[in-house]
Amino acid sequence: MTNYKRTLITTALPYANGPIHIGHLAGVYVPADIYARYLRLKNEDVIMIGGSDEHGVPITLKAKNEGVTPQDIVDRYHKIIKESFQKFGISFDVYSRTSSKIHYETASEFFRKLYDNGKLIEKTSEQYYDEENKQFLADRYIIGTCPKCSFEKAYGDQCEKCGTSLSSTELINPTSMISGNQPVLKETKHWYLPLDQYENWLREWILEGHKEWKPNVYGQCKSWIDGGLQPRAVTRDLDWGVPVPIEGTEGKVLYVWFDAPIGYISATKELTSDWEIYWKDPETRMLHFIGKDNIVFHCIIFPSVLKAEGTYNLPENVPANEFLNLENDKISTSRNWAVWLSEYLEEMPGKEDVLKYVLTANAPENKDNDFTWKDYQAKNNNELVAVLGNFVNRALVLVNKYFNGEVPVAGQFTNYDIEILSSILNIKNEVEKSLDNFRFREALKNAMDLARIGNKYLADEEPWKVVKTDIERVKTILNVCMQITANFTICFEPFLPFSMEKLRGLLNIGKMDWGKLGSTNLLTAGHKINSPELLFEKIEDETIDVQTQKLINTKKANKIDEITVRPAKENIEYDDFNKIDIRVGTVIEAEKMAKTRKLLKLKIDTGIDKRTVISGIAEYYEPKDLIGKQVSILTNLESKNLKGVGSQGMILCAENADGSLSIVSPEKNVKNGSEIK
Repeated sequence: MTNYKRTLITTALPYANGPIHIGHLAGVYVPADIYARYLRLKNEDVIMIGGSDEHGVPITLKAKNEGVTPQDIVDRYHKIIKESFQKFGISFDVYSRTSSKIHYETASEFFRKLYDNGKLIEKTSEQYYDEENKQFLADRYIIGTCPKCSFEKAYGDQCEKCGTSLSSTELINPTSMISGNQPVLKETKHWYLPLDQYENWLREWILEGHKEWKPNVYGQCKSWIDGGLQPRAVTRDLDWGVPVPIEGTEGKVLYVWFDAPIGYISATKELTSDWEIYWKDPETRMLHFIGKDNIVFHCIIFPSVLKAEGTYNLPENVPANEFLNLENDKISTSRNWAVWLSEYLEEMPGKEDVLKYVLTANAPENKDNDFTWKDYQAKNNNELVAVLGNFVNRALVLVNKYFNGEVPVAGQFTNYDIEILSSILNIKNEVEKSLDNFRFREALKNAMDLARIGNKYLADEEPWKVVKTDIERVKTILNVCMQITANFTICFEPFLPFSMEKLRGLLNIGKMDWGKLGSTNLLTAGHKINSPELLFEKIEDETIDVQTQKLINTKKANKIDEITVRPAKENIEYDDFNKIDIRVGTVIEAEKMAKTRKLLKLKIDTGIDKRTVISGIAEYYEPKDLIGKQVSILTNLESKNLKGVGSQGMILCAENADGSLSIVSPEKNVKNGSEIK
């Protein structure tokens, strides 16, 4: 469709079982926001829909682990997610949730219409069942050994180590995550969308009708269609979700993949009573902004649901992105390997646009890309500060210095002046072309070219030198610079909205629409600007070191978690244990052993005597910190000579999974010589 009256933008609904991270932002929300802001600047009718996906097994698992209800989980994280988006400046027209009453009604009505019109098929199949808890198990409630890579904690739908998609019946030694028992297969009845019946239509609609879709999107769709489509269940056995609206189906809910996209519709209903014009008017185009893990759902399954219903528009485009990695490692919520938006907003205040810039410049549009904190710092310092911010600051400072903050009158333009002013319109055309084709990295680069042109112009013209001999020429040079600066406020508005709001304040102007971009008279002669301030600030190494250290700590913690605890040793007789004499003693002297790295020489008051003990804890404790500390000491261990010093006992330490040692001490001080039994 090339002619349309309005645009409906939907953004993938994030699971409300954790905060938003930079992978979500780069894949979905930053590009969607850029595009929505661009259309608004063009005065087009556009709404951007968002919301939290509040059903599904990850939410019930988290609730079970924390001993709370699923509603507690979604209430907590919906609030965190929504507030983070607001602070970050993602300009949703509505941000809803799938646990709302209007969504339950909409999803139920949708299912009921498909059911009543014979668009669904009923099938009985065998699924895993937990006999102890008397419930069927969703795929994520089952873990076992991956048949591909032998990872022992693979889920019933996917192995997170090798990434292979699985079915629960493929797992080796499947185990219920609820009871820890081996589940049994049991028959259950569900309703399915017969995707195979839509295969020919999908082939024509996508493979013939939408060859303009991004190669990564088109290619994944072609692979699925060519591989043959199978009926897909739209219900499942759970007690959290939208109940199946049919009598006699207690304990069954709508499958989350079916109910979540309908959340776009219910959110639009929440926003406006005119919701149907955005979903059913053929002059509305619908765009799905998603990550690559949602391509199949938004290009094949959800369109088939809409086709089966019969009255809804189909998506015009699905500009899905690939994945963003973090420091050359896959972002993982379960491993806490992520940059969380809520934490970023707290720890890097005022840097919302910096992150937007970096994520756009590094957008994984056609292949996976990587975020590193060093690159984040470099892009801020070398591009935002040194290019865009530098030009703005120099232009404002010079106008305030030479013309008391008033835009000077332009005199006769040279060919170079005309070339520079013409470049604004040329760049507008390039940015437009890139945005219209969802190439956001390219659009941002084109916009930055205008700042580079401005810097080169100033460097070439050197008004700080010319002012000594030709003030009239300086007026023209700085008038050109101010026109460029004013055009920034339009050109960069979709990408850097907070910074452009600040720049408009410095220029003492209001917001202008896209049609004004390219004008060479946005600021008239005599217009008074405000005192200059830095648009962006340099980010120092110390700030980045804090963030990289957080990731280092996370990686260390993950390695510890991955280490398997050694099995228990063989049983001993009680009399053997009774031979051991463990007492509480206090360290009264401590020093490092000469010419050793690990050994400390301790003098310990055991309550029986004062004795010397050599301990290999020098890497973990400073001698001064041990004076006065109570320890557990094995007192009847045969004396041993270490580095020429007799050691009369052993202090007890816990060895962490990473090999580090922690002294075992009583919870509160007790009398020296107290026995540990």
